[in-house]
Amino acid sequence: MHQGVLTCLAEDSLRDVAAIMANQRVHAVVITSPRAERPEDVISDLDLLTALATGQECTAAQAAASETLTVSADATMRAAAQLMSEHGVSHLIIVDAAGGYPVGVLSSLDVAAVYAGH
Repeated sequence: MHQGVLTCLAEDSLRDVAAIMANQRVHAVVITSPRAERPEDVISDLDLLTALATGQECTAAQAAASETLTVSADATMRAAAQLMSEHGVSHLIIVDAAGGYPVGVLSSLDVAAVYAGH
């Protein structure tokens, strides 16, 4: 899991989201609102590519097509992998078990690293 959460606002441009992904070398950014600390959505690198391929300008929220799934920080790796597999997603937002606040992001690459023993 990547500790901490990189976020953007729903109305942020795709260029802004792309800059976050490129500068931080991540494949997903959590969309939040200024009013809430809980995740509203997630935009993945594939969502970004799909939106760019259409050639239309849109916001982060409009481009976010990946299902937004959360899993408790105390969930097992097997449970997280099963959830990712069942829903066909490559990222889960890890939330604190007590309040549901995002504390990290788990990607399929993170699962692969754990499985490989890295």
